[in-house]
Amino acid sequence: MDDLKKNLSDILTAIDEVDSFFGNKPKLYENFSSDLFLRRAIEREIEIIGEATNRILKINPNIGITNSRKIVDARNYIIHGYDSLSIDVLWSIVVNHLPKLKTEVTELLSE
Repeated sequence: MDDLKKNLSDILTAIDEVDSFFGNKPKLYENFSSDLFLRRAIEREIEIIGEATNRILKINPNIGITNSRKIVDARNYIIHGYDSLSIDVLWSIVVNHLPKLKTEVTELLSE
């Protein structure tokens, strides 16, 4: 598997991991905001997604991933600005951005 596909696969795996953290329960902000373990686990997966995206951009800066630079920035913010990361921002990534990213990565892997 070439580096591009490996990194795309890593992103897909990380998104699937985030989804698995919720189990069969609906994704509810109340559960998310009150569960430190869940939030930390999701932060780790977003770090992985950001690092894989960064590596992808080095291979193909014009890859068809919406907001790819912002994904890398989110990873950097989690790592370097961990003490000021808003729960709301993290939640927005989970419910608004990861589903779209999953669709895009799945399409890129099928090419």
